Amino acid sequence: MELAYIPSPSHGVLYLGPIPLRGYAFCIIIGVFVAVWLGNKRWIARGGRSGTVADIAVWAVPFGLVGGRLYHVITDYELYFSDGRDWVDAFKVWEGGLGIWGAIALGALGAWIGARRRGVPMPAYADAVAPGIAFAQAIGRWGNWFNQELYGRETHVPWALHITSAEGGRVPGYYHPTFLYESLWCVGVGFLVIWADRRFKLGHGRAFALYVAAYCVGRGWIEYMRVDDAHHILGLRLNDWTALIVFLLAVTYMVVSSKKRPGREAVVEPGAADDLQDGSADGVPGVSDETVDRDSDGVRTAAEGERKTGPEREAETGGKDAEDAEDAAGDAQDGAGSVTGKS
Repeated sequence: MELAYIPSPSHGVLYLGPIPLRGYAFCIIIGVFVAVWLGNKRWIARGGRSGTVADIAVWAVPFGLVGGRLYHVITDYELYFSDGRDWVDAFKVWEGGLGIWGAIALGALGAWIGARRRGVPMPAYADAVAPGIAFAQAIGRWGNWFNQELYGRETHVPWALHITSAEGGRVPGYYHPTFLYESLWCVGVGFLVIWADRRFKLGHGRAFALYVAAYCVGRGWIEYMRVDDAHHILGLRLNDWTALIVFLLAVTYMVVSSKKRPGREAVVEPGAADDLQDGSADGVPGVSDETVDRDSDGVRTAAEGERKTGPEREAETGGKDAEDAEDAAGDAQDGAGSVTGKS
C-alpha cells in the first residue's frame, strides 16, 4: 500500500447547472492571463506602450490554440480517423490534446500579424513575452492532471501519480507525474530567461530563443519517460526528434544573431518615447487628468512642468514671488489710505 502519492482528481469537469467547468480549460485560460500580464510589464520596461502585448495576444492566442490542436491531431491522427473513431472528436479541444510545437509555430504567426498591425518589431515582442509563455506552459500542464493523461513509467516513488481512470486504455496504478516534471521545468525556464535577460541584456529575439532552447532540453528527457502511444523514428519518439531539431535551430539563431545584431533594441515601439516626452496622461505613468494645471495661457500638464530646467523653474518662481510682493504692497497702501480717511 502506497503511503504517499499524488492523487488524481475524481472528475476533470464540474457542472454549474448545464454549464461545464473544465479544469483543462481553466489552466489554459489562467496561463494566458499570466503570460499577457507579465509580458505587458516587461514590454513597458523596454519602452513600449501598455496594452500592446494584449492587443497582439488577441491574434497570437487563437492562432496558437489552432496550431497546437492541429499538431496533435496530425501526429496522433489514429485517435480520430482510424476504425471505430469519431473524427468529430478532433474538434473537442477541452478533452485535451494541444501540441506545444504547433502552438508556438502558429502562435508566432498570429503574433507576427498583430505586431505588423501595431508597427512593432516581432523579435522585441517575442523577447518580452518569452518568460510569460514558459510560466503559462507550467500552469497549462496541470490541465493534464485534471484529465489523467501524459504520465510516465510506473514507479513507487513518494511523489508518484495515482491514475484511477480506466478510460482510453489507461491502466490504473502509480506512475511518474511527467506533467509535474514539465511544469516545474517550465517555471525554471521562465526564471532563467528573466535572469539572463537582465544579466546579458538580450535583444533581437535572443531571450525567446533561450526560452525555446531551454524548454527543448527539458522536454527531451521528460518525453523519454512518457509511456503514452507515440510515433517513433529510429527508436526515438517524434517529439524527441522535434525537440532536438528545434533546440539546434534556437542555439544557432542565438549565435548568429548575437554576432550580426549585438545588444538590445533602442526602440521597441515607435511613438512610445514621444508619448513620454509629450507628458500626455496616456503616455506617462503616474500622470493623470487630475495632475493637469491650468494657467492664463491654457493647459499645462504636470509632466511638462517636470521637464523645465532648474533656472527656468527658479525664474518662473521668482517672477511669481515678485508679483505677489507687489500685490501685497498695493494692498497695504490701500489699507493705510482707508484707515486715514476714516480718522
